[in-house]
Amino acid sequence: MALARYKFLVDTIAADIRSGALAPGTRLPTHRKLAAKEGLALVTASRVYAELEAMGLVSGETGRGTFVRETTLNASHGIDQHAAMAGMVDLNFNYPSLPGQTELLRIALRQMAGSGDLDALLRYQPHAGRPHERAIVARHLACRGLDVDADQVLIVSGAQHGLAVTVMALLKPGDVVAVDALTYPGFKVLAQTHGLELLAIPVNERGMDLEALERLCQSRHVRAVYAMPTLHNPLGWVMSLTQRRQLISIARQHALLIIEDAAYAFLAENPPAPLAALAPELTVYVSGLSKSVATGLRVGFVAAPMKWVAALERSIRATTWNTPGLITALASGWMEDGTIVRLEAEKRNDAMARQALARKVLRGMQYVAHPASYFLWLPLPEEVRADQVAATLLRANISVATAEPFVTSAHAPHAIRLALGSVSLEALDAALKKVRQVIAEYAY
Repeated sequence: MALARYKFLVDTIAADIRSGALAPGTRLPTHRKLAAKEGLALVTASRVYAELEAMGLVSGETGRGTFVRETTLNASHGIDQHAAMAGMVDLNFNYPSLPGQTELLRIALRQMAGSGDLDALLRYQPHAGRPHERAIVARHLACRGLDVDADQVLIVSGAQHGLAVTVMALLKPGDVVAVDALTYPGFKVLAQTHGLELLAIPVNERGMDLEALERLCQSRHVRAVYAMPTLHNPLGWVMSLTQRRQLISIARQHALLIIEDAAYAFLAENPPAPLAALAPELTVYVSGLSKSVATGLRVGFVAAPMKWVAALERSIRATTWNTPGLITALASGWMEDGTIVRLEAEKRNDAMARQALARKVLRGMQYVAHPASYFLWLPLPEEVRADQVAATLLRANISVATAEPFVTSAHAPHAIRLALGSVSLEALDAALKKVRQVIAEYAY
């Protein structure tokens, strides 16, 4: 009978939420009050809310209570393909493109068609890439402060693929990986897929709380740390050289593998040396050309100690066999002739212009961003709920991400991440003004 009563209550509250009788943002009774009202044991009332939370209908927030969620957002809370809808302004994903990039592609394809051994590009390639192309990537990485031999470089199908083959090759299910409390959602997906346990490291305005990392390593057997030291996504920090050395000291003391994600590193001018340059024996460096050139150019690269190269090659073979020869040749040509260096410089300037626009439109609002990044992190006033803001903006054809996809700790803060790089400056100006307006409407 108690079970039937419990299930009836779950179904009743769920129906009220779905019908709109309980509006998004409604604060539900405390566990104790629900138990008293419905004649339930406290543990049963808690179970009711736990099941509703598992269904994605409510969220429990420490110190605030239990709230009805905005159900018009899907489970990804903004990290999806809303932008594919006609007329959608995408402040969710970054796929920055500059005027003239399409013509660059036409020129490059014509050049490839008129010269070189095209037949060779139609065959299987070595799993890690052809030797001369790995050498080109190694020279490209040297411009980023990372001096590695060509044999240490593996060419992959984008940075996400690079992260995936690193996890497959060097970690096993059940391994504990330390990550920032707010981190790249793509790594969270990899961890879930491969059975890794992620432990959240608190963050501050300068980066990962390294004292917390040290304490964690003393209490748990941590196998690896995933870090974005140069232009963190979503918080935009660049770790100082002192912090990098402290992180490496902890990693050496506790025999940690470091996975360095440098997808946005090209946007930071004159950053400190990569972790892979400071600790080459224990760091795998992953980056790619999706942000610096184009998301459709699925070329990435992994630089690793020689002791791990064979295992990484096997993971490439198991997933894609090799990066498509035609695309790799195109990307290598652009690395060699200076096109990518030029595009990276132009995109730094473009990102700075977009951040300047954001500062103007969002003046007086507190947010976190690097002055040359393509995104910003906007914490919301205490009384404002992120799911409601995101859903209201979605109805206005503006797609944003809430904090939830980035969170690795128990509770998500009420904040939104705004990607600035995928729309025109005119559209960005109008969208940011709408973001400000919607937040203000919920705040008062």
